[in-house]
Amino acid sequence: MTSHLVILFVISLLIGPIASTKSIIDPKFCLEASDYKDAMSKGILFFEGQRSGKLPSSQRVKWRGDSALSDGELENVNLTGGYYDAGDNVKFGWPMSFSVSLLSWAASEYKNEITSANQLRYLQNAIRWGTNFLLRAHTSSTTLYTQVGDGNNDHQCWERPEDMDTVRALYKISTSSPGTEAAADAAAALAAASIVFKGVSPNYSTRLLRHSKLLFQFADKYRGSYQASCPFYCSFSGYQDELLWAAAWLYKASGDNKYLNYLTSNQGWSQAVSEFSWDNKFAGAQTLLAKEFMAGKSNLAKYKDGADSFVCALMPGSSTVQIKTTPGGLLYTRDSSNLQYVTSASMILLAYSNILSAAHVEGVQCGSVHFSSSQIKAFAKSQVDYILGNNPKKMSYMVGFGNKFPTQLHHRGASIPSIHTHPAKVSCNEGYSDWYLSSNPNPNTHIGAIVGGPNSNDEFTDSRSDYSHLEPTTYMNAAFVGSVAALVGGHTDRHRCLNLQYANRTKDVVHGAQV
Repeated sequence: MTSHLVILFVISLLIGPIASTKSIIDPKFCLEASDYKDAMSKGILFFEGQRSGKLPSSQRVKWRGDSALSDGELENVNLTGGYYDAGDNVKFGWPMSFSVSLLSWAASEYKNEITSANQLRYLQNAIRWGTNFLLRAHTSSTTLYTQVGDGNNDHQCWERPEDMDTVRALYKISTSSPGTEAAADAAAALAAASIVFKGVSPNYSTRLLRHSKLLFQFADKYRGSYQASCPFYCSFSGYQDELLWAAAWLYKASGDNKYLNYLTSNQGWSQAVSEFSWDNKFAGAQTLLAKEFMAGKSNLAKYKDGADSFVCALMPGSSTVQIKTTPGGLLYTRDSSNLQYVTSASMILLAYSNILSAAHVEGVQCGSVHFSSSQIKAFAKSQVDYILGNNPKKMSYMVGFGNKFPTQLHHRGASIPSIHTHPAKVSCNEGYSDWYLSSNPNPNTHIGAIVGGPNSNDEFTDSRSDYSHLEPTTYMNAAFVGSVAALVGGHTDRHRCLNLQYANRTKDVVHGAQV
């Protein structure tokens, strides 16, 4: 008995505080690097299921077909391609841009890790599918199409995108009808993507950067808040965050000091925030610019302060914590698709922990509490692990990952049989009566889709009608890809998993349990 306890004590020293933190729901739960690679590959695959337009021969999600091939014809422009943002059939340009930015950030920040999983080409294809649409949508220096399809009309129908027959209304911004958030976000997306393609397709990269500069100029010169996509995507944080986000990416992509000067002179806009989302980009800009500050640009101090403040607002135990966790340890910002905030926060925390480590900065001071970069990373990892199955429900919130995951995704295309197996048209009302209201699992498994997640008590009901908890979004997945990519290179994961398994086996023996 005594020797067993000694072994347990030694193992606990090797494992450290990770095994005893609140976020570890199941002490036997452990993901290895290969599991994170699998989750990342599925997270990227999800984007192929969201594609609009003419699908390529390399399409891997076989239950999808060509759709919305006449988008833009109402105004004689080609607006085919791009992504449906969620479980409906509307293309919202603003959140699409945010998704592309996050995917591009992941591709440039974790290129080696993604390459090791043989996923870089697929990720680049996912980015290009989005940027090609944004390029088409930017029809002149001061014109950007921001939406295809009417959200209200679309939501009256439950149709596969391949059967879609609702009016494909067009929305755009111009000098007379500006939308700074949408234009600046598109600028950020194209600038971030230009970095990804710089060494792969130089001409394409140059084109992306050229359009990005024009869009930023348009966004900044003709300022006006974007409200055309309300009530689905309304601007609550204003447009200053998008302007900083775009300028940060343009500086990173071009190295042009005029963008650095812009960021320096406008850092008064920077605010302490507790979320990073399609609406609020402050934390993203602050993280990018904190890296520049730590590299010697001391006039960017306010952005570093903002990045630190974001950490302090999220870390459990912080004296200035703003976002509480569920009993199971999940960050809980708000009930509507909460995992979007979890994935984006995790992406920021993981990126920032790496930035701190690379700059040999010990961590972040939150009042009387200090968090090391390893503690920040461990907490962000716990959020990823929660999504992938380490939670009170013992289920994955990514479709197709693990043995138990949601089967009634709130998604039109996934919930109706594929056009390849059921070629007859499924009408608007037929879709609702026969498929939306069905209690059966979806006929198509939308692999990689992350749902909105559990409620504040870690409870979850797999019901298609509950869109707040069952609907996927491109930006939720994009942030998850950026989070899990940071974890695929963990060379000690297997040893830690074996240690945890052995510790628990030993614990069972000590307490007389059967193993």
